[in-house]
Amino acid sequence: MGFVLVEPLLARFGLGDPEWLDPATAGAIALIGIVAAFVFHKLIFPLVVRFTRWTPTDLDSRLVKSVRWPTTLGFVVLGVYLAFTVPLDLTESQQSQVDTVGQALGVMIVITVVVGLLSSAIDWYLASLATSATRVVDLRLLPLIRRAGGVIIYAIGGLLMMDVLGINISPLIAGLGLGGLAVALAIQPTLANLFAGTYVMTEGVIATGDYIKLENGLQGYVVEVSWRSTRIRDWHNNLVVVPNSKFAETIITNFQQPTNAVNVYFECGTSYDSDLYRVEEICLEVMDTIIDSHPMAIKEYGKYFAFDNFGDSNVNFWLFVQATDRLGSFVVQSDMMKLLHKRFQEEGIVINYPVRTLQFPEGWTPEDFLSRNGQNQNAHASRRRRSLKAASKSGTHRRRGSSRGNI
Repeated sequence: MGFVLVEPLLARFGLGDPEWLDPATAGAIALIGIVAAFVFHKLIFPLVVRFTRWTPTDLDSRLVKSVRWPTTLGFVVLGVYLAFTVPLDLTESQQSQVDTVGQALGVMIVITVVVGLLSSAIDWYLASLATSATRVVDLRLLPLIRRAGGVIIYAIGGLLMMDVLGINISPLIAGLGLGGLAVALAIQPTLANLFAGTYVMTEGVIATGDYIKLENGLQGYVVEVSWRSTRIRDWHNNLVVVPNSKFAETIITNFQQPTNAVNVYFECGTSYDSDLYRVEEICLEVMDTIIDSHPMAIKEYGKYFAFDNFGDSNVNFWLFVQATDRLGSFVVQSDMMKLLHKRFQEEGIVINYPVRTLQFPEGWTPEDFLSRNGQNQNAHASRRRRSLKAASKSGTHRRRGSSRGNI
């Protein structure tokens, strides 16, 4: 067909021999495809990338760059395909084979383009839009989505290429389904930890560096949150590894959420002989001193004081301030205790040891109570001795009766 179109033109120049025409035309078409790919790769793509720099974000630049090589390869494949189909007189079977190979290469190029676009979009999000609150989630979850998405897209592309090449993929799909079910059952604990890890990271309730306390009493700093487990450094500087399946089901107290500030709730008490009004004044002065001078106390939060209850030995009260973080709360509470104890000593205010006052009936003395208690104990002892004596005699009679029966 190609020769019929150009034969009059070639005959005018005396080039009417058709033996070398078709191969030459095929080579020319293939060369044109390669030149077009080179021009597109070296000239047109840089111009397109330069235009994308005028947009507010660099997402379009990333997307264009990701399809640069697949598109270049597409021009080459198109040129070779046209070189075989246009000038050469192929038989029906040969044409079918060329079409099949061309379709398979086209599917491969499209799959490569899709994977490149997905990867570029995720990289752009990680570089541009990830905020500090979701940084851990983005850095861990999105790369996994990119890898899993790439594997899935390549697998689908491979099945499509096999189908284009005439390979029956129905048994393969059935086998993959059964194999996937078997693998899922075999690695069920691992999958449970994986999904639990996804929940822990996407929930955003903990992050690396947070001080947490679990329901079972374990507490420490979060070192790492991975897909399988969460690592915690406790107060003994030991690394505790908690599987995510258990970590997601326990009750967690995060001492650094919603902010790093930690309230310092301090309880104390003074004797019933103390002047409670003076006690309140001293406590407020102590809290003012701590808030004004301590670097780990938060001034904006203020101070709070109240008497709580009448205890067994003291009138109990509490002081309430706020520290910058968890460690700061220990330091603030310790300094406040020392200063409060010093002020109470200077003012003569007593913090009683555990004391219990006994109230006797009118006319009674402790000696009467002790003597009566001793009589009761003697009476109980005499009754017990009589009971034991009676039981001993009863046992003697039973032993004698049994001996006569044996005779």
